[in-house]
Amino acid sequence: MSENNGNNNKKGSIPDFLGGMGKKNGGKPKFNWSIFYIVITLALVGIYFFSSGDATREVNDMEFYQMVKNQDIDHVEYVKKNSHINVFLKKEALEHNPTHEAVKNNVNGPQYFLVVTDLQVYNENLRDVKNQYVQERLAQDSTLVANDVVKEYDFPMKQDNSQSWGFELLIWFFPVLLIIMLYYFSMRSMRGGGGGGLGGASSIFNIGKSRAQEFDEKSGQLVTFKDVAGLEGAKFEIEEVVDFLKNPQKYTVLGGKIPKGVLLVGPPGTGKTLLAKAVAGEAKVPFFSLSGSDFVEMFVGVGASRVRDLFRTAKEKAPCIIFIDEIDAIGRARGKGALSNANDERESTLNQLLTEMDGFGTNAGVIIMAATNRADILDRALLRAGRFDRQIQVELPNLNERRGIFGVHVRNLKLGPDVDLEFFAKQTPGFSGADIANVCNEAALIAARNNKQFIEKEDFLSAVDRIIGGLERRGSVISPEEKKKIAYHESGHACVSWMLRYASPLVKVTIVPRGKALGAAWYLPEERQLTTYEQLVDEMTATLGGRAAEEVFFGQISTGALNDLERVSKQAYAMIVYYGLDEKIGNVSYYDSTGQQEYSMTKPYSEKTAQEIDERVHLLIEEAYKRAKQILTDNYENVEKLAKLLLEREVIFTEDVRNILGERPFPEPEAMSAPETAPAADNVPADELETSTTTNTEA
Repeated sequence: MSENNGNNNKKGSIPDFLGGMGKKNGGKPKFNWSIFYIVITLALVGIYFFSSGDATREVNDMEFYQMVKNQDIDHVEYVKKNSHINVFLKKEALEHNPTHEAVKNNVNGPQYFLVVTDLQVYNENLRDVKNQYVQERLAQDSTLVANDVVKEYDFPMKQDNSQSWGFELLIWFFPVLLIIMLYYFSMRSMRGGGGGGLGGASSIFNIGKSRAQEFDEKSGQLVTFKDVAGLEGAKFEIEEVVDFLKNPQKYTVLGGKIPKGVLLVGPPGTGKTLLAKAVAGEAKVPFFSLSGSDFVEMFVGVGASRVRDLFRTAKEKAPCIIFIDEIDAIGRARGKGALSNANDERESTLNQLLTEMDGFGTNAGVIIMAATNRADILDRALLRAGRFDRQIQVELPNLNERRGIFGVHVRNLKLGPDVDLEFFAKQTPGFSGADIANVCNEAALIAARNNKQFIEKEDFLSAVDRIIGGLERRGSVISPEEKKKIAYHESGHACVSWMLRYASPLVKVTIVPRGKALGAAWYLPEERQLTTYEQLVDEMTATLGGRAAEEVFFGQISTGALNDLERVSKQAYAMIVYYGLDEKIGNVSYYDSTGQQEYSMTKPYSEKTAQEIDERVHLLIEEAYKRAKQILTDNYENVEKLAKLLLEREVIFTEDVRNILGERPFPEPEAMSAPETAPAADNVPADELETSTTTNTEA
């Protein structure tokens, strides 16, 4: 009997290969579905490679336009099915131009292809480029005939509307077949079938398993603390957490306990997740990363099950770090609101998380990190000592930190000689790390759009301009009367802010529409930690300068001051209700910074106090408005000069205002001074985060 069994189960036999999952009735091998998957995958890969071209290279817009300029193109062919422009070169270009050495052997072509998203946009851009080249040639040689030069840059365009029906049918057929197979095996798993290619119910119904992504030394995690600029205080705390895991005996030998949880709190875009990635790169221990929404499911008990599985896996890999991004998705305070019982699944997930954070030993080597920008709504049980022992504030970067962040994001950019990171750091107060990254990327796109070889200073200024104010709308239809009102409105802002000691220094005034704004006066606010009553009143007065100018010069007001009035109203209310800066209301603040006022259904003050607050807000705003009108009346002629200059040039800068109004009556802080030379009007800077705009209320 044993000899027969040995003959039937020889290693390496074909039946054993096909029945790798085990034997079934009568010793017959079960079919291994893994072979089927491998065959399908190889077939798709083969079809993909055999259907692709053999020597065609992709080019970008700049390389394509250079071929047009060199007159290397014989003709192009538009392939509709994949939105490609196939480029066929002339024989002499292939033979004599060393640029095309890589495709020299591909004589029949196409040698290159260009990906286009919109054929109409491609045609318009190509026409503009050809016209530019023609004008350059005519300017260089006046003896040339325009029509002859146009023909030199012209080449035919063909169109290929054919479709690869066989490949398309395969693309449609394979997903349908896969869905049928998944349905079949899921039904088998629900009936208790353990074998088969998908491994039974444990692999199909893994909905309760943790979705955490694990990073370790072998996962290729490239982000380290060297890639995190600024945030020196937060980095110090985080580096200490990493040191806890690397050298725990250094702290436990003195009787100390390793913290269990670290909560990163700060505004969006300040680098909380980036710090966590740096921990993963520096810690040299397993790092489990997931989002708070990964615990949320429509099925009851799934979130709690995933929490249990996460901590079970973490204990097995200890020492390690668990990072939960946007923890407010599951950590919101329990029992808040009228519908507190509407999401018991989320609360059960939070309860399980609280239990697990108290459930393992202090020295188990598992540290939990979390990030949120809404710490005020988190449950207090989650923030108590013993769970999240440390809360690290990740604030907006200051001047020196912004300089370092710019240095990180321009590493891979081709910068021109006039790029000064110190200057850009001064021009971007209030920008987060994500905002600065966006500025650098937008500057690169603007430079590429203008066919530049390097990114210049004006590209960065245009990028800041676009991010803050939006895209220019030079095609907007504005009547001469409206344009005149907008000019006087913005001139009013400029004059009032120039004459006030604590108003933010002016940088630029424009009447070019951007986004929803019809015009804007832009300032460079001083970076300060404390603000006095006088500073707030001066800022309100400057903000109301636009509406005051409309009344002083036209005798009527318009809806263009919507943004100004909104800002002033909120600021006046905050001064009285939050900061206690009103003599009549007194040193009282009704602001709840903790967000923990449970079951708060009414305002925290009486109706009589509410009426007094409304009166004081109205009085404060009206006094600032009268003050703005008085300043404009005293400088009537100068404001008219500013408005006329603005109507003529559409954009004026600090130097223009200084030439008309003279030096400011009060000195400006040195670090906040505006640039000495004003860029050209085509690439105007937007050097601030604080804007005073004329709003298009109908937009």
